[in-house]
Amino acid sequence: MSDQDPNPDSNERSILSSDDPADQNTAEDESPDGSADDAPSDAADTEPSAAAADEAPDVDELHFEDDELGELLRHATDEQRNNAPFGIIKVDDEGEVEFFNQYESDLSGMDPDDVVGRNFFTQVAPCTNNRLFRGRFKKGVRRGELDETFTYTYTYKMRPTLVDVHLYRDEAGNNWITVQKY
Repeated sequence: MSDQDPNPDSNERSILSSDDPADQNTAEDESPDGSADDAPSDAADTEPSAAAADEAPDVDELHFEDDELGELLRHATDEQRNNAPFGIIKVDDEGEVEFFNQYESDLSGMDPDDVVGRNFFTQVAPCTNNRLFRGRFKKGVRRGELDETFTYTYTYKMRPTLVDVHLYRDEAGNNWITVQKY
């Protein structure tokens, strides 16, 4: 982790570079400009890591099972996130909701405009304010790395609903909660 992070202070409490892929480009600015003249179009196919750091990855379709879902979410537009077939919630390090997609709105019955700016764990979904859910989140934020998947039952303002949850912190320090209903 520390070998890849150009700004070690960014892991603690800041998400100021939330959607700016430029933070990830500093060491790779020369590569995408055609340093390999013999196959510039194939370079993106053979080196997906370099292409992902320099260009937004293809996020036409988001899938809950995607191995790189957190990084795809970071590069996706709000429209792409809203069209995803699963819940997507972006929260800051304290749990304040920054984005709440349409799927999650339909699942919870809560309007995204009413949710953004409120604390996910205490005001939006208090059934998650426990060691099993919020505890995992807080531990990952403290470590600066979060990649946890687990099964959970939502119970707040709804019939108990079994879901798969993925908590993820991307390379820019954004925290994502993704939810897929069974």
